[in-house]
Amino acid sequence: MAQVPQTFFDALAVRTWCGLALESLGRAREDIDAINVYPVADGDTGTNLYLTVESAVAAVEAVFTAYDDGKPTLADAARAMAHGALIGARGNSGTILAQLLRGMAQVLAADGETAHTDGSGLRLALRQAADSARGAVAHPVEGTVLTVASAAADAAGGAEGEDCGAVARAAYEGARTALAATPGQLAVLERAGVVDAGGRGLVAVLGALVETFTGEAVAAFSVLHTRVEDGSHGTPVVGGGTSPADAEECADAVGDGGPAFEVIYLLEAGDDAVDRLRERLDGLGDSLVIVGGDGLWNVHVHVDDAGAAVEAGVEAGRPYRIRITHFGADDAHTTGRRPSRERVQRAVVAVVPGEGLAGLYTEAGATTVLARPGEPPASGELVEAVRRAHAREVVLLPNDADLRHTAAAAAEQARTEGIRVALIPTRSAVQGIAALAVHEPERRFDEDVVSMTSAAGATRYAEVAVAERQSWTMAGICQAGDVLGLVDGDVAVIGSDVTATAESVLDRMLSAGGELVTLVLGDQAPEAIAEHLEARVRESYLAVDTVVYRGGRQGALLLIGVE
Repeated sequence: MAQVPQTFFDALAVRTWCGLALESLGRAREDIDAINVYPVADGDTGTNLYLTVESAVAAVEAVFTAYDDGKPTLADAARAMAHGALIGARGNSGTILAQLLRGMAQVLAADGETAHTDGSGLRLALRQAADSARGAVAHPVEGTVLTVASAAADAAGGAEGEDCGAVARAAYEGARTALAATPGQLAVLERAGVVDAGGRGLVAVLGALVETFTGEAVAAFSVLHTRVEDGSHGTPVVGGGTSPADAEECADAVGDGGPAFEVIYLLEAGDDAVDRLRERLDGLGDSLVIVGGDGLWNVHVHVDDAGAAVEAGVEAGRPYRIRITHFGADDAHTTGRRPSRERVQRAVVAVVPGEGLAGLYTEAGATTVLARPGEPPASGELVEAVRRAHAREVVLLPNDADLRHTAAAAAEQARTEGIRVALIPTRSAVQGIAALAVHEPERRFDEDVVSMTSAAGATRYAEVAVAERQSWTMAGICQAGDVLGLVDGDVAVIGSDVTATAESVLDRMLSAGGELVTLVLGDQAPEAIAEHLEARVRESYLAVDTVVYRGGRQGALLLIGVE
């Protein structure tokens, strides 16, 4: 059914465009994932672009909901679109797309006597988008989404008239032509027989822009081109050629290797601090993209030392929503070859509350989803992590009682995609540690799940945190600033000193017995608390061992597990 066209760029046009772009990326997601060979052949570009636009859509819808008459201004809608994409950006291409949308919003939301709502305004917006995205990338490479964006802006600039539909179509056709030429600009694309994945995603977004202003959907097309064999030069086309399976088989030799981790985080910092951060991160790795402005940034980089990348963010300002992804021993970025698309037999996916625990879980072989205080992951993020694990069987550890429904929804979605998923209802990261400790991928799936479930269930959990406000609890009334000791989710101790409260909680837990105490320290925990609690266990409880981990910014001052 044809879309009712918008005649000029207003808030409704922004809303329509975002919605259509999300639908278009949803249809193309798997195809785009399949041709993802640069900068890392990790098969997630389509998914990352989809999640980035999904966040933009949610932000725009929130703005419309906030207005009683349902009519926000163009500036409000455009800024919401840019902000939503910024905070939800995923991966290299998603981060660049966020900056493209921000560049457009800077023109559409600009103050001035002349509103940029017609074809001239759209031309300016597309130009600003392409230029700002290129400026956000530390080392721009041709044959990527940057090339496609620049071509779209150039083509839009040559379009005549003030009709937004004509300008959008010119941009789309320019992007489509540039996309077809990307294999001739990047050897890795030529060898794999594919066009650039990020560029293909941008073409889908621009196709949605055409539909927004003309009411007509653009024709579907293939993402591949003719394969090059024996040194001959095929003619790149957008509309036929290699199959996705063939593209995966011939997508090899993507480079000479590279960093092992992808690090992404939001950062609150000033412009000068971000300039220094660019220099610091540029020396640590590659694929550096920093987008945003006005005090809020999205940082993306590939590094070998993930901790150093996070520490650089801490020096620059306040990083949060930190996501660290290990490319894996067989990833193209660490071996110089595209990974086999053959799934591993089994993987563990876990939600973790801090960077330190994320590193611990990753070292143990798990795929992690980082949850920040007050920012629980959505089911889509968990599904993405399950896909990223690329396994036939997945054990899912939510590590939070409040995430049980979210995790269940994610597991159900993954099962519809043919993945066997077992959800173990872990309620704390320390229960997840216990489950992961007995994980044996070589044994039967059911046996492994039973063993992990038993280990998690046999682990009592507690945490020490600071009350944010006055509240009624199982232990009485607490005031803002009181230290709370929670055992199995309920407040058991109210105190004024962190170490004393932690000791009281630990004594309560060990009174019922135990063989191993696990302490996970938050970044705000007192320096001497671990040593004090270890001494307490050593002196008062015979044959009980203690292990200590650094959890980073995990929300709670201290997590305690007793097995």
